[in-house]
Amino acid sequence: MMLTLQNAILEMIAKGEPVSAVVHELCTRVEAAIPWTVCSVLTVKDGRMHPLAGPSLPPAYSQAIDNMAIGPLAGSCGTAAYHGVPVTVTDIENDARWQDFKAMVMPLGFKACWSTPIMSGDRVLATFAFYFRERRGPSQLERDIVDACVHLCAIALERNERALEREALTYTDALTGLPNRARFNEVLKQQHRSADRSWGMLLVDVDNLKLVNDTFGHGAGDALIQVVARRMAATMPTETTFRLGGDEFAVILHDGPEPDLAAKAEDILREIKRPAQCDSHVIFPAATVGGAIAAIDDTPDQVRHNADVALYHGKERNRGQYSAYHAGLGTALTRRFRAIRDVSVALAQNRIDAHYQPILRLDTREVVGFEALCRMTTHTGDVVSAANFHDATLDAQVASELTERMLSHVAADVRRWLDMGLPFQHVGINLSAADFHAGDLQERLYSAFAASGVPLKHVIIEVTESVYLGQGDHVVASEIKAMRSKGLRVALDDFGTGFASLTHLLTVPVDIIKIDKSFVDRLVPGDAGAVIIEGLMGIAEKLGIRVVAEGIETEMQAEHLRALGCMLGQGYLFHKAVDRHSAAWLLQEFGQCQAPEEQAMSRQA
Repeated sequence: MMLTLQNAILEMIAKGEPVSAVVHELCTRVEAAIPWTVCSVLTVKDGRMHPLAGPSLPPAYSQAIDNMAIGPLAGSCGTAAYHGVPVTVTDIENDARWQDFKAMVMPLGFKACWSTPIMSGDRVLATFAFYFRERRGPSQLERDIVDACVHLCAIALERNERALEREALTYTDALTGLPNRARFNEVLKQQHRSADRSWGMLLVDVDNLKLVNDTFGHGAGDALIQVVARRMAATMPTETTFRLGGDEFAVILHDGPEPDLAAKAEDILREIKRPAQCDSHVIFPAATVGGAIAAIDDTPDQVRHNADVALYHGKERNRGQYSAYHAGLGTALTRRFRAIRDVSVALAQNRIDAHYQPILRLDTREVVGFEALCRMTTHTGDVVSAANFHDATLDAQVASELTERMLSHVAADVRRWLDMGLPFQHVGINLSAADFHAGDLQERLYSAFAASGVPLKHVIIEVTESVYLGQGDHVVASEIKAMRSKGLRVALDDFGTGFASLTHLLTVPVDIIKIDKSFVDRLVPGDAGAVIIEGLMGIAEKLGIRVVAEGIETEMQAEHLRALGCMLGQGYLFHKAVDRHSAAWLLQEFGQCQAPEEQAMSRQA
């Protein structure tokens, strides 16, 4: 009998059967061989017992003892686990160790209980117990059977522990302790939507991890990832919160008919953004979140794709906040990828060039500078403006390559104009958010113009409002302050269209404000636009900030601006953007020769 039992149980263990099935089969076979006994196996974890097998015990009894603490007076099993030695109770009714528990077991007809700890080294893994319906201890046969059973249980439990450890290594992220990408993929496969229960997904991307790594070292970057993981785990269910790798996390949510992803995302963002100590550095964590709800017919992979699209959109347009997926985002993403492809090919084929729109004095119409504008020549020979491929500039890599190409072209053109003895004063160069976040902006600027021998006094950095204060962090502001401290001038482009206000100019000063075309278009009698420009001129003068009006298209607009005190402007009234040769001609014919460069930009009347 014993040999048959051992062979059957060892075969189940060798096949990798679940430990609960193995132990259940063991108890069932023992009870069949010794009909007057009832078997029970309880696992022990963190000082508490949990039923693993008890085929003949009522479910209500097993539920009642689940999570019961071990101790010196905790019945036969709890006491055996506490002391790590077998405990024989021949009279449950009168034994002190059963005093608090006999009311549960005696109505079942049990009068005695013998429990033996199942050990792994010095640790108690579980207990193996015989319940008797008469007051007695174990016979020698029963002792022999229990010895064999305890040994078999120990093998099964130890093997299960090793399997769980391997699974933990396979499915747990080593840095954060959260479930990893492999586990996420497994859980994702199991998701489906029913008519009365939906699910959704949040993807969380930590902002500026690369900057933290480059500035403070990878130790600080790892600490930042750990902080974000802890804070997410404190906010979301740990078993459905995953680290996918790098700076990306995911959360799978079920919450009634339709999860409130926006509210959950706000909880995450609010928790994450508190200051954190990361490897002895104080860092202000930030993250961008994209989310998608599963539609009835959506596959799990489709929901993942939709959340990816929302996250990508958020990182480009809504950094530091939550973006929800909607159908139009997929079309926008396709359009963006097409633009990225077209620009990448144009860069490789040298079809990206610089054109120059002149900036003039409104009184004398003399050219005092240029704004350098990116142009792409298509395969058909058409020259198109950056507005036609703006989506591509939202990609950090493409934006960086475009800026690099523009810096090279502009530096070479300026050098050529200076060598020709033309009255050239300055050129404005537009920078994107990606340029500021790359971490080497000043070095790239200095290197590009130094290579052509162009002094930086001829360069003005132009930053749009959306870049100036639209990224939700302090990187752009810090770079602007650093550049101005080294003598570079900064112009705030498209002023009045986005995020900036006059109070921001006190904390992040600039040298030039370029009034957006939308204000110039409203320069008609009785319109509030004229009042705003007039007020801005007075404030700018007191702050020492120069003003340039953009998009001037009529003589009436030019005269109205002069009357309001604005003396510098650009627009189609004077010239569209022209190539380098036409720009040289404009300098030769209309360049301001009478006043030094600094005086030309500072005079407003």
